[in-house]
Amino acid sequence: MATVVITGGSRGIGAAAVELFAARGHQVYFLYAGNTQAAETMAARTGAIPIRCDVANGAEVQAAFTRIADVDILICNAGICHYGLMSMMTEELWDRLFAVNVKGIYHCVNAAMPAFLKKQAGCIITVSSMWGRVGASCEAAYSATKGAVIALTKALAKELGPSGIRVNCVAPGVIETDMCANLEEDTLAELAQESCIGRNGSAMDVAKAMEYLAGADFVTGHILNVDGGFVL
Repeated sequence: MATVVITGGSRGIGAAAVELFAARGHQVYFLYAGNTQAAETMAARTGAIPIRCDVANGAEVQAAFTRIADVDILICNAGICHYGLMSMMTEELWDRLFAVNVKGIYHCVNAAMPAFLKKQAGCIITVSSMWGRVGASCEAAYSATKGAVIALTKALAKELGPSGIRVNCVAPGVIETDMCANLEEDTLAELAQESCIGRNGSAMDVAKAMEYLAGADFVTGHILNVDGGFVL
């Protein structure tokens, strides 16, 4: 049984990961930013332990990890998005996306590092996006943060590999979670047809890819596309 820490675990992809890893018998902790009711419901259903924490806040992250006895697998899933022209985007919102999507990984990896280094072993899984690979119109900031996640993943794989720590990334495509809630059914149907498989993904599709990476002992520095062949 591994100790798994999942950020952004109260909804969407993070919630699916909490459900899957808990069902496999692992000790799961999950961080969540603000939806206490959803977090409590998830905890009651899975037995996972919720910790309220804004990953963009280094002090909160360090405090959260003092409540976690050990870490074997760290899944940096917490993320936010924004849709709109970059010219209409405020600097504050731009900074917030980077604070959560990129700096949040910095905070969580550093908080988990003492446990990883002590046993010279560990697994880190980050979450990018297909837009981190190719960019998306009207999602410039989001695409930029997710591109940064890919570069950070590869760099950390090289840096931490000698210490027995693997670092991999999933790059989801169109996943029907809250982030797609503003899209019309016709738009979702059109997006589904752009993938090779002919459907959009589910949060559990991504969680299963995370599970594979968690157990793939000879895989590191890899960006696993979970997009149904949307981007080839």
